[in-house]
Amino acid sequence: MTLPTLFLPHGGGPCFFLNPGAAPDPMWRPMEAYLAGLLASLPERPRAILMVSGHWEAPVPTVHVGERPGLLFDYYGFPEHTYHLRWNAPGSPALPRRTAALLAAAGFVTAGEATRGWDHGVFVPMMVAVPGADIPLVQLSLIDSLDPAAHVALGRALAPLRDEGVLIVGSGMSFHNLRARGPQVTPVATEWDTALTAAVTDPDPAARAQRVIDWETLPHARFAHPEAEHLLPLMVALGAGGDGPAVCDYRDTVMGWVVSGYRFG
Repeated sequence: MTLPTLFLPHGGGPCFFLNPGAAPDPMWRPMEAYLAGLLASLPERPRAILMVSGHWEAPVPTVHVGERPGLLFDYYGFPEHTYHLRWNAPGSPALPRRTAALLAAAGFVTAGEATRGWDHGVFVPMMVAVPGADIPLVQLSLIDSLDPAAHVALGRALAPLRDEGVLIVGSGMSFHNLRARGPQVTPVATEWDTALTAAVTDPDPAARAQRVIDWETLPHARFAHPEAEHLLPLMVALGAGGDGPAVCDYRDTVMGWVVSGYRFG
């Protein structure tokens, strides 16, 4: 069974866990429900997850090789209890080696890292999607050049993992401008999201990839993403998705932003 690849939104900081023992703020509930249903939406349960987050950049693609990583609380100004969250899934002894081998075969120089914790682009959505923390997870960094074509190529190199029971997940936000919030942003965010979704779901795989690589030509691109790091996990998921169909399987408005999730293959 070939697994799809996913690009999912990870929300804002620890947004799903601000009210211990209670549901999140109403604006985050649709996103929480989407994340909570991810495993059930797959054709089979993954044996492992390979995840790329918008919160880790390195000079070359870097694979986390730790056996049981801790959590990196890389958000600020939230309630004290959100700095004591736990998600104790194991790493994987074999997946980092396989990932590095596939990338090397595609011409990438890679590195390994054993001490960095999972950032909130990983553990916050995974606490919702895999609350039992019972699927091994390995994190792969972005490349700090932030080159879109390189990240599509990175994903293409990783595509064989889909036939090996590995779910490839890009975690970011389809709209990420922290200085622009409120209903006045929504019309612009809607125009950006409509254009992005049209590019991502182009039925021609080659055209799809090129349109997303050329994301800066889309309307309001640099307003939606003053920096590209939260969009680049989408490039990895798209590249790994190959020539299969691409769909938008989540869309909602939060903080005035229009936010989408995508599935490939």
